[in-house]
Formats: sequence, C-alpha cells, structure tokens
Amino acid sequence: MNLTDNFLIAMPSLEDPNFQGTVTYMCAHNEDGAMGIVINRPLEIKFGEVLAQLSIDVTDETTHDGAVLHGGPVQTERGFVIHQPSGTWGSVLQVSDTIAIATSHDILHAIAQGKGPERSVVALGYAGWGAGQLEREVLDNAWLNTPADSSIIFDVAAEHRWEQATRMLGVDPSQLVGEAGHS
Repeated sequence: MNLTDNFLIAMPSLEDPNFQGTVTYMCAHNEDGAMGIVINRPLEIKFGEVLAQLSIDVTDETTHDGAVLHGGPVQTERGFVIHQPSGTWGSVLQVSDTIAIATSHDILHAIAQGKGPERSVVALGYAGWGAGQLEREVLDNAWLNTPADSSIIFDVAAEHRWEQATRMLGVDPSQLVGEAGHS
C-alpha cells in the first residue's frame, strides 16, 4: 500500500484531537513511514501575518488575507506550500505530475509579489507516521483513503474538504458511524 498523492479521511471513530474530522493530503509514504499535510484546519492567523513575521514585503495585496492551515502536529513552526504548477523553487517535493510541496522562502517571496504558482495553499506543520504506523491505523479503520483531487485542495473551502473528500468515495458523510464492524 502506497498512499502518496492520496487523501486520508479521518473516520468518526478517530479520537486523536490532532486528526479528528480531518482530511490529510499525503505527500510521501514508503517503508520508512509517511508524511502528510492536513488541509481542512485553518489557523487564526492570515498569510500576511506570516509574511510579516518573516520580514517578507508584500506587493500583491490579494495574498495578505489568505488562509494558513494547521498542517499537523509536527514542526508547527515550519511552513509548507502545496502548489500547482510545480516551479523552480529552492526546495520542492514533487508529489505527483500536478502537485508539489515547497518549503523554501523563495516561493513565499514570489507569492507575496504576485509571481508565485497559480494555485497554492499554505500550512504550518505536518503529520508524520513511523514505519508501519499508518498501515496499522488504516487496518484499524481509523482512516479512509482515496486518490487526491486537486480541486478539493485548491477550490473547495477548508470547512467543506472533509465532506467533499468523503463523497469522492461514494459515501454519504452523515452515514458514517464511529465504530467499524469486524466479522
């Protein structure tokens, strides 16, 4: 099982407050572990505030009020930019043919000046799993998974992403229950 470029959709039975009610975009998954970014938990701060803290001048005022997501409980001071299309930024993880994750300041400078990627989402922190941990959680019915759809990341409001990702599976979110049956 490789969940790279998939959504992990938290089941109602997942009680961990870090992940309850979340949808996570999986950036990497291999035998050593997994990494993802929660895409439906906006923080109180705005993108302009992050840029100001980094002393990055904003010349494109449309970026000032952009949302910043709580990407997960690991390294919450570290920023990640999920974006399309991929660019020539300093530090980029190409997740799929169409989605990349950047962690370098040059992409932030470009966005602040209106020269960044066409579509982007900014998050602080990430979700991480050790070797075999995510596989166990999936087997324990903590997560549903489905191939990622970039329109959910970039075009759907954060508060509707869990529901929309769940519907991609053909599941009515209101029909999900907190306990799974095992026979």
